[in-house]
Amino acid sequence: MPFLKTGNRIVVEGVEVNRLKKVFCFLAILFVPWMAASPLRAFETEFRGGPVTIEADSIAYDGDEDVFHAAGKVLITFSGGYLKTDAATLNRTTNQALAVGHVYVQSDQDILEGEKVSFNIVSRTGMVDDGKMFIAQNHFYIKGERIEKKSEATYRLENATVTSCDGDAPDWRIAGSELDLTVDGYGVLKNFRFLARDLPLLYLPYLIFPAKTTRQSGLLFPMFTYSSDKNGLDIQVPFYWAISESADATFYQRYMSQRGFKEGVEFRYYPSAETSGTLYADFLNDHKNVKETVGSISRDWQESRNRWSFYLNHETTFSSGFSIRSDIRRVSDHWYFKDFSSSNYYLDNYSASGTELFRRITFFGDESLGSLDSTVRLTKDWSLYNLTALARYTDDLSLQTNDATLQKYPEVILTGFRQPLFGSPLQLEFTSGYNYFYRQTGQKGHLWDISPTLYLPQKLGPYVQMVPQAGFRGNVWDRTDNLDSRDKYGDREVFQTGATLLTEVSRVFDVGAAGIDKIRHAIRPELTYTYIPEASQSYLPDYLSSISASNSLTYALTNTITSRTKGKDGKVSYREMMRLKLAQTFDIQESRRDVTSGTADNRPFGAVTLELDLSPIPSLSFAARNIYSVNSGVWTQTNYDLAVSDNRGDSAILGYRYTQNSVEEVNLTLKAAVTPSLDALYILRQNRLDNKTIESTYGIKYRKQCWIFEFNITDTSSDRAFMFYFSLLGLGRSGGGVSLSKTGQSGQ
Repeated sequence: MPFLKTGNRIVVEGVEVNRLKKVFCFLAILFVPWMAASPLRAFETEFRGGPVTIEADSIAYDGDEDVFHAAGKVLITFSGGYLKTDAATLNRTTNQALAVGHVYVQSDQDILEGEKVSFNIVSRTGMVDDGKMFIAQNHFYIKGERIEKKSEATYRLENATVTSCDGDAPDWRIAGSELDLTVDGYGVLKNFRFLARDLPLLYLPYLIFPAKTTRQSGLLFPMFTYSSDKNGLDIQVPFYWAISESADATFYQRYMSQRGFKEGVEFRYYPSAETSGTLYADFLNDHKNVKETVGSISRDWQESRNRWSFYLNHETTFSSGFSIRSDIRRVSDHWYFKDFSSSNYYLDNYSASGTELFRRITFFGDESLGSLDSTVRLTKDWSLYNLTALARYTDDLSLQTNDATLQKYPEVILTGFRQPLFGSPLQLEFTSGYNYFYRQTGQKGHLWDISPTLYLPQKLGPYVQMVPQAGFRGNVWDRTDNLDSRDKYGDREVFQTGATLLTEVSRVFDVGAAGIDKIRHAIRPELTYTYIPEASQSYLPDYLSSISASNSLTYALTNTITSRTKGKDGKVSYREMMRLKLAQTFDIQESRRDVTSGTADNRPFGAVTLELDLSPIPSLSFAARNIYSVNSGVWTQTNYDLAVSDNRGDSAILGYRYTQNSVEEVNLTLKAAVTPSLDALYILRQNRLDNKTIESTYGIKYRKQCWIFEFNITDTSSDRAFMFYFSLLGLGRSGGGVSLSKTGQSGQ
């Protein structure tokens, strides 16, 4: 039956409108006394948008107009939402609902409230007087004397205010006489006012602001800086172009009053899961005159010069284990990163790991950059073999010219991983390759290389293993330069034998405290003997390194502590809490050297290397990589990295680098969570060898639910920069800064 009655609930299933009218007219005549005595409280029917249910204290139906009248605790439920009000009429013909009194409409996650609402339950459009609404996609709270929802994502408001702050007293609002808003697009506001609480701070007759949650074409927030000596007034206005779902581009228009216009473009593409890439290029006709000397390079630029940079990262996976990747990085001159060390594309997209899809710049592009490599690599993997073809070009930025810098293109290497040899106990691994070394000045030519090694693992009882090995390295070269030399081609054969003796003992301790179930302590001692006889290496080309004869013993002792943690859900995880490795080489040949009058004493013991990694708890880590010379009694190299954090958000990262007579630097980053909303930041980079501070930065970051403010002061050897950033939830980020060159620093 199309018409059913159960208690006070009547359900109409799939009845056409004209037919439904006749049914209701007939029932109204027949059951008028019954309806008066027992008013209808719930009704369910079909609309073009799906089933609709009306619940109220009383429901009446006008068959001539096809209109339902509901009063008292009205609840209208439709596909994707519901409407609550004191009284409502619902027209089946027009799908229009008119609600009066404490109206509350929820459509998906969006909310509309007011005293009088006209709402179409199919098109999801409507109008409200003296209303307010919440748009979940942008987290926008909107109020207006009149709100009109014109389509699924378009709104028009009169005397409107907009904020993304929760609560009845928002920290900020934007207000205007008329607002046209498109979700995932832009908002256009007339007579714009920006209010902090109730205090007006800014007025504009007209404002366009972003209301985006997906990629959209348009202007990005500009950058403003000033440097009295380097670039002058520096303004950059990026434009973003969402070309398609798999490609986009950003155009950088940058004006530097002391240098000119610098144009840049970034193009990103992702046509498939197998192919992706980033292309960037910029160009500047630099009219700044500069005369200076830094290290071994100098310049005297008294005329305009064309300057540029180029970057290409591309990767394609043809099949599993078969791919090509290019990382092309070129600049017009060796001064590029010195002149633009405060702001450039490469700094903005730096990533130490290089694992992010569109952020694979792994070098820090400032004035300290010493060289720049460009590579194209083709790789094919098999289960036991790897083939790599590589072309590499290196820009040595510390030299006046790049003519003598050795380049490799191509380099082809075939590697065979250790595997049984013809089913015997012997194991074989090898590396073979071809290189062509090229440079404009100096020796260049071909080099062929093969290096097989045989292993014979032997167990000496249940705890000790011995692995004898024998290897060979052969090289053939053919020089193609025109330099005078007796040997333009030749070969070299170097043999190597040895053995490794190793064992490992361990013990597992039950802990059952601090969330740790068990701890495993393992000790792994190793002893390696290496013998390389003297080999004829006369007249080697300078692009082939010599191999020294060796008769030595190397010991290594490794301690590891690993914890096992079992979570409340029963999942087991492991963490290496400590790893300590000590190693040293004893030179047997040096110990047997005859000591005659006037010669140095025997020094057979080499340097001790120390590797330490500590992570007793997840919030604490320490790493050390040190080298100690037993002959001179000093640490020739010490590298420390310490990282500490807590649940509040405080953190400290300290790095120390020291290489005797070469490098001594300290890098410190401190972040303090002063309050749940306020962070303080301090960064220090010092060159202790030259007693020079490379960078010191002081900053604060204040964040609330709907806005963030950052302010940094950065001192470098030549500049002091003041940078601020202000971000409003839902509206994006803006900022700027001032950079002041320090006195006595000129010509940059």
